[in-house]
Amino acid sequence: MRWEVHGERWLYESEWMSLSLVDVEPPGAERFEHHVLRFPRAAAGTVVWDTRSRCVLLLWRHRFITDRWGWEVPAGGLDEGEAPVDGAAREVLEESGWRPLGLEPLASYNPMPGGVDQTFHLFLAVGAEHVGEPTDPTEAERVEWVPIDVVCEALTDGRVVEGMSVTSLALALATGRIG
Repeated sequence: MRWEVHGERWLYESEWMSLSLVDVEPPGAERFEHHVLRFPRAAAGTVVWDTRSRCVLLLWRHRFITDRWGWEVPAGGLDEGEAPVDGAAREVLEESGWRPLGLEPLASYNPMPGGVDQTFHLFLAVGAEHVGEPTDPTEAERVEWVPIDVVCEALTDGRVVEGMSVTSLALALATGRIG
């Protein structure tokens, strides 16, 4: 069943996100205002898999909003007009100092479609070449090639908690693309 949208009013807008109230009417129900968080750009993340060492390139970082540390795949927002695959490659290089090789689509999805309009594009790279130090030193405390058995443990013990990382690693494992 499709909900009817009667209008939208903005509560807050910035270059990063906007918050609005959308006047909606579900079929057979009364109209109401629903909060919607809108993002002006999609994001992309990449699982970088080294077949020889059976390791995944991950970032160890702190997220101040949740006050948690965890492993994450390199990821970030797409620049204006940037293709998702190009943004995924750029983010890996900026955040890790490694250039991903052979990027292939893994999946695209909306992480919270009940209230957020953002789209995430996931990619898999089989291998990478080291170019130098990360150009964005604010992204991670350290960059490491993490063994696949540690990645599997980290997915269930709280060391991987960021949504794009959980989804991309779990999809790559479930589809047999890594492991």
